[in-house]
Amino acid sequence: MGFVVNRDFPELQKALHRIEIDYDDGDGIDFEPFAEFYSRNDTADWIKAWTGNTDLDGNEFLIFGQDGTGGYAAFWCIRETNVLLEQPIIFLGSEGETGVVASNFYDYLWLFAWGVGPYEAVAYPANEELKNQSFYEFAEKHAPTHRDSAANLISKAKVEFPNFSKSIEALCR
Repeated sequence: MGFVVNRDFPELQKALHRIEIDYDDGDGIDFEPFAEFYSRNDTADWIKAWTGNTDLDGNEFLIFGQDGTGGYAAFWCIRETNVLLEQPIIFLGSEGETGVVASNFYDYLWLFAWGVGPYEAVAYPANEELKNQSFYEFAEKHAPTHRDSAANLISKAKVEFPNFSKSIEALCR
C-alpha cells in the first residue's frame, strides 16, 4: 500500500522525542514516544491482534509512540512518496479509537505546540489551544509554514482522509 521503504527513524523525529512531554495529571499530552519504530514483526503481530485479521502485515504503519493505555501513534504510509515526514500521522487506540491526527509530520509538530498529542487529537478534537513553549519553539524552527490552530490542523487531516476510520473498520474481523 505505502511507498516508504526506509524504516530509519527520522532525525527530526528523534529531536522532537527528546523534548519532555508533560502529562500534567491528565491536563497535558498523554504520549510516550519511542526511540525507534516497532519492528515489522511486532507491527504485524499487533495489527493482527488489534483487528482480529490474520491476513494483515501492517506494513503501511510505522508505529512510533503510544498513549498511557497502549494506543499507538504511527505514520500511515499511503502517499506516493518515499519522504516519510510527508505521510499522515494516525492514532489507533487500545479501545478501538481511530483517527487521522495530522496530514503530515510538520502539521503534527504544531499540534504538540498547542498541547495536543495523538490521543487528544482523536478523543478531544475541540481541545483548547494551550501553547507548550518547548514544542512551540521547535515547530517555529522546523515547520514555520505549517503554523495553524490545532482545530484547523485536525480538521484539515479529517477532510483529507475522510474514510480512514471506515477503512480500518473494514480490516477488522
